[in-house]
Amino acid sequence: MYTAAELQEILLTENQLWRRWQLASAKKLQADRVRGVGCPYIKIGRLVRYRLSDVVAYEAKHRFPQEV
Repeated sequence: MYTAAELQEILLTENQLWRRWQLASAKKLQADRVRGVGCPYIKIGRLVRYRLSDVVAYEAKHRFPQEV
């Protein structure tokens, strides 16, 4: 398990995230970014990265049924 500080440091690529979520392709992530929805991301030049802590928080927020 990672500490909170370690989660802040880990960045996932678009390909790593779509594989984690088992999406058909990365195009869903690209479309979400264009629409301004979806998981928060970091843009570094042309590179897109997803902070693991943001991904985990996004997954928890979209978990059904919601845990209390």
